[in-house]
Amino acid sequence: MENLIYTLKASKAASGTRKLAILGVVASGDLEVLLERTLSADECRVEIATTAHGFGAVWQDVVHDFVDGHGTGGLRISINDGGARPDTVLLRLAQGVKLIEEKE
Repeated sequence: MENLIYTLKASKAASGTRKLAILGVVASGDLEVLLERTLSADECRVEIATTAHGFGAVWQDVVHDFVDGHGTGGLRISINDGGARPDTVLLRLAQGVKLIEEKE
């Protein structure tokens, strides 16, 4: 397993009141995403556990693009990757943010 951690400045806090969101399944070509409200409103931390070694630069680009374009402030995002493609990662992250933005 390769573990990657990115702590980024978030331009916008995640809206809504839900404390936790989990989605996806770790299986061939997919991933599990857990979002938790645990940080300050201007910070986002993404922790990735992946079996695909050597893709740190790709993960960095995907994570930075996502955090720049979405309200992720205050979120700790944990990803358990089963070899997902970048477009699948972005889809799951967007679904996770949409879910956590709901009212509890």
